[in-house]
Amino acid sequence: MIRINLLPHREEKRKARRQQFALFSALIAVAGLVVWFIGHTILAGYVDGQDAKNVFLKQEISVLDKEIVEIKGLREQADALLSRKQVIESLQTNRTETVQLFNELVRQMPEGVYLKTLKQSGPKINLTGYAQSNARVSTLMRNLEASPHLEHADLVEVKAAVLNTRRVSEFNLNVSIERVKMEDSGKQKPSGSGNAPGGKP
Repeated sequence: MIRINLLPHREEKRKARRQQFALFSALIAVAGLVVWFIGHTILAGYVDGQDAKNVFLKQEISVLDKEIVEIKGLREQADALLSRKQVIESLQTNRTETVQLFNELVRQMPEGVYLKTLKQSGPKINLTGYAQSNARVSTLMRNLEASPHLEHADLVEVKAAVLNTRRVSEFNLNVSIERVKMEDSGKQKPSGSGNAPGGKP
């Protein structure tokens, strides 16, 4: 006997397909929500962790900034103390310089030469005076050049003059203090009262 299905099978197939599609769409939506939730949770964890790191770094930077300010203050204090120390050392080094300078000029001054003025500007000394002749001025310059404490004797001017009705040579010259040797000499014990060649006692 032949069986004939008179039910609307096409409509049933369409309905089954719609149900399958709806179910599949629902599964995809649920899977998407699960993936979004997991991703959001992971990203939120990363963000929270990064925020905590940023807060920690800001705190450490604040501490370092305070330490840098303290170090800067200490450096300024150290620089000020070093500057004072250098000034004190300079004063201690050069306090006997004037005495040594006069002693050296007396030793190196030849007979017949008389100083009128002496001006000091740092290591540079300007001498003006009178000499019995130009030869005495040359002798003075040679003595100054040979001195262990003086150097660079440069003649600025020498001219004829009259002093107490006598014809003399008026000179103007510059000489420099050799500070290193002056400092070394200050550490040595004074030797006997010897005279330099052509100098006075």
